[in-house]
Amino acid sequence: MTAACPDRAMLLHGLLDGELDAANAVAAETHLKTCEACNAEFLRQQRLREAIAAPGVAWRAPPGLAARIERSLASAAVPIPRRRPSRRASAWAGAGALGAIAASLAVLVVMPSLNDSQMENQLIGSHVRSLLANHLTDVETSNKHVVKPWFNGKIDFAPPVPDLADQGFPLAGGRLDYVSGKVVPALVYHRRLHTINVFIWPTKSGAVVPTRTLRRDGYSLVEWKRGDLEFWAVSDIDAVELRQFQQDFAQRS
Repeated sequence: MTAACPDRAMLLHGLLDGELDAANAVAAETHLKTCEACNAEFLRQQRLREAIAAPGVAWRAPPGLAARIERSLASAAVPIPRRRPSRRASAWAGAGALGAIAASLAVLVVMPSLNDSQMENQLIGSHVRSLLANHLTDVETSNKHVVKPWFNGKIDFAPPVPDLADQGFPLAGGRLDYVSGKVVPALVYHRRLHTINVFIWPTKSGAVVPTRTLRRDGYSLVEWKRGDLEFWAVSDIDAVELRQFQQDFAQRS
């Protein structure tokens, strides 16, 4: 049996629970009409929900249990007498507080940047949220001459926006996203019914970032560097297809 689309899992739950807005509900229902795997998973979840809601399945606490617990907690709450600290204890407490502050400052100074695993989690999370929160694009167009200048004044560099429609990756638009504590541009491309998010930010001049492709939690990611910019592409398409997208993107940039 073919697995449901990984980037639609939360949409299916939202549709089942009636938590989607009108636009996302229509999008989810439209997808179910064209994807047999997602439709089968949605029906399975419906059957499971009906089974759980059947009489005799759910256990209900007896009446008055909550009130008895609250009375027990209230009677057990005995105030603890406060002792006035001695001068020596106060001195030690003050020294301990200063030590704690110094330690926290030391932690702040040596705190490392995100490791690879944390970065990958953030990017996958941003990709999924863009599909769920009806915020895939701030500027929705396939015209790169509209998308590229839209970022002027919003970020301090000009991201490349290649047109890859003839390669099977049409441009859908762009938006601003938030990754690792900074605002970054995200370019949005499509591959059939799938979405590709490309996140871009400046990197240190001369830093070596070899192109690498990986697969994680059902998503493909490609990282590469070009000039003083670092790129990450994220999608649920096959890793080979996403690497082809990266090569086309790099050639046209």
